[in-house]
Amino acid sequence: MSTANPKRWWALFVLATAQFMVIMDTSIIGVALPEMQKDLGFSQGELQWVFNAYVIAFGGLLLLGGRLADLLGARKVFVSGWVVLIAGSVLAAAAQTATVEVVGRAVQGVGGALIAPAAMTLLMMLFGHDPKELGKAMALYGAAAPAGGTAGVFLGGVFTEWLSWPWVFIIYVPIGVATLAATRLLPAVEGKRGSVDILGAVSVTAGLALAVFAVVRAPDAGWGATSTVLQLGGAVALLALFLVIQKSVREPLMPLKVWRIPRLGSANLAMTLLGAAWIPMWYFLNLYLQQVMGYGAFASGAALLPMTGLLMVFMTAITARLLGRFGAKSLIGTGLLVLALGLVWLAQVGPTGSFLIDVLPASLVAALGMSLAYIPAMMAAMSGAPQEQAGLASGIVNTTYQVGSALGLAALTALATSQGAGELGSLPALTDGFSAAFVGAGAIAAVGGVVTLLVMRGESVAAKEKVNA
Repeated sequence: MSTANPKRWWALFVLATAQFMVIMDTSIIGVALPEMQKDLGFSQGELQWVFNAYVIAFGGLLLLGGRLADLLGARKVFVSGWVVLIAGSVLAAAAQTATVEVVGRAVQGVGGALIAPAAMTLLMMLFGHDPKELGKAMALYGAAAPAGGTAGVFLGGVFTEWLSWPWVFIIYVPIGVATLAATRLLPAVEGKRGSVDILGAVSVTAGLALAVFAVVRAPDAGWGATSTVLQLGGAVALLALFLVIQKSVREPLMPLKVWRIPRLGSANLAMTLLGAAWIPMWYFLNLYLQQVMGYGAFASGAALLPMTGLLMVFMTAITARLLGRFGAKSLIGTGLLVLALGLVWLAQVGPTGSFLIDVLPASLVAALGMSLAYIPAMMAAMSGAPQEQAGLASGIVNTTYQVGSALGLAALTALATSQGAGELGSLPALTDGFSAAFVGAGAIAAVGGVVTLLVMRGESVAAKEKVNA
């Protein structure tokens, strides 16, 4: 029997801080977007790259980050990830042009892609000796995600309103330095011999980036334009190349046989559609509050706190109990359908909308749907994986969520722009564009809910008893 690390709970605090910061990085910039747009000259359609540059790098390189953690040692990769994240934060904070800002965000995403899988590996090393302790540690680590999302929304408003938008990136420097100083609490484990599938990592990340770029540019160039067709065709070719590489190399990033794991495919499809619906809702709701309703940065952040607070409470205190009683399939399908209902409700907003009537109740319904679906989808993707493939399954499901987020935001930004969201001077046109995006996101969530209920395999009695235990 392995000996427990005496510093494991302090080490968990370090790992939870990393999870907190990685998730906060996706939420803290939302409230700051309109100010960044004014200062750096982003167009309405190009503004999404502040978010998507991070998501593409993060999602596209997660599997590579996990592989490097195995080969080089998780603590080394964890430390390297923080160094990269700090460097990206400094670059993003100092940016004077839109291009430099996007590059800085991409560098932050690379750092996150190294931190997240290394942190999970370290957590398993620290608590894998005791299933009960592992369960407690996973719950605390998991709670750091909604906490980071909530803190990001609030701090983004505070920094942007009373300091300036670069502070949403500057905050990562002192916290990153403190985390690096605390990494001595983490176990130092030697890596193992093996090769790195660099070509696979490059092909999947480039394919995703090209697909998003094509969708972003399509409203201006035309969906039938030669450039759009070539870009989309190139993206498909790169992603197909990734699959060929995974089948042919000795040590692939994603062995294709992993898809034989029960429910992995359906759970990842659900996560893709969940990301494609949820992230655009959060993005366009931020813009609606500030560009249509005239909220300042702090007021906009405060307006989103009830939604993120509900997410945090449900994910940490309620969803696990419901999962044990009803199973993943029911919760994922129901959650996606509830999310769709909230999004369709949000689509009814007008140029003179009321927060208490038009925004708050609809956003709470959407948050309820998200909180019902997210954790069950994660667990469904990993529940059938043997121990040696659990890390890979976790990396895949996180990747598909990020991929769905990027592609969904690109597609719905194109839809919103085509329906009037590019006309910053016209509140009715902006509202029409945002409403169209909410409807599109609702349709994505509804399809995800129906497909999950029809396709996903139900849980066995033994699996339910395991969750209840």
